[in-house]
Amino acid sequence: VQLQASGGGSVQAGGSLRLSCAASGPTTMFVMGWFRQAPGKEREFVAAINSGGSSTYYADSVKGRFTISRDNTNAKITMWLQMNSLKPDDTAVYYCAADEILSPQSMATTGGTGLDYWGQGTLVTVSS
Repeated sequence: VQLQASGGGSVQAGGSLRLSCAASGPTTMFVMGWFRQAPGKEREFVAAINSGGSSTYYADSVKGRFTISRDNTNAKITMWLQMNSLKPDDTAVYYCAADEILSPQSMATTGGTGLDYWGQGTLVTVSS
C-alpha cells in the first residue's frame, strides 16, 4: 500500500484548500484519515473516514470547517480533505494515513501510533 498526499500550499486566513491522498494497493476496506504536525508540536488527529465513506470523525478544532471524503470507485482510491475558513493555527504538515482499523473514531484514539500506512506529508501554511 502506498499513499501520496498533495494539495498543500499557502493561503490567507479565511481561505480554503483541498488536500488529496491517492492510495494504491488493497485499501478498499481501510479506514483512512488525516493527521497534522505543526512546528514544535506533537502530531494530532484531524479527521477520518470509514471504508465505505458513510462514517466520519473530526477533531473538535476542525469540526464544521473541514470535510473529509473518499472515492473508492477506481482502482486507485482517493481521499480528500476540504479545508475552509482556515486559521493560522491550522498551519502544519498534513499526513494521510490508512489502516485496517475498526472505525474513524478508533483512528482518532490511536493518535497515529501504530497505524500501518502513511503518506509523505504536505505543508499547509495559513497567514494572518
